[in-house]
Amino acid sequence: MPTFDKPAAETLLASVFAKWVQDLDLSIESIGGDGAVLRMRFSDKLCRDNGVVCGQALMSLADTAMVFAICSAAGEYFPMTTVDQTIHFMRPAMRADLLADARVVRMGKTMAYGSISIRTESDERPVAMAQTAYALLRESK
Repeated sequence: MPTFDKPAAETLLASVFAKWVQDLDLSIESIGGDGAVLRMRFSDKLCRDNGVVCGQALMSLADTAMVFAICSAAGEYFPMTTVDQTIHFMRPAMRADLLADARVVRMGKTMAYGSISIRTESDERPVAMAQTAYALLRESK
């Protein structure tokens, strides 16, 4: 089985995702098994007028992190698309880098399901939690 490692993930991050996702300044913290951890560096450009990182940025972080978790579980990248994402915002994220820990819950032939927990670097309590579903488009590679 092929291995999808950190160098492969970094190449994918720089080449496949939309420019505005790349502008989120994401980095791969770790990848392996059935999961991945991505970092989103704090920036005022991600905040609402009250200094809280906006929900749209958190949702994008969760969605992107799960793509890497699926690639890690599959051992390779192939096209996929988000079918569903439900996120619960649990507390505000202010002035801190965020870590998204994405785990594949179930990997099928045509669908994958995952769970993502987002937290600040200094606090284990989640800022947000998301559940996702992806259609796997292996044949369109």
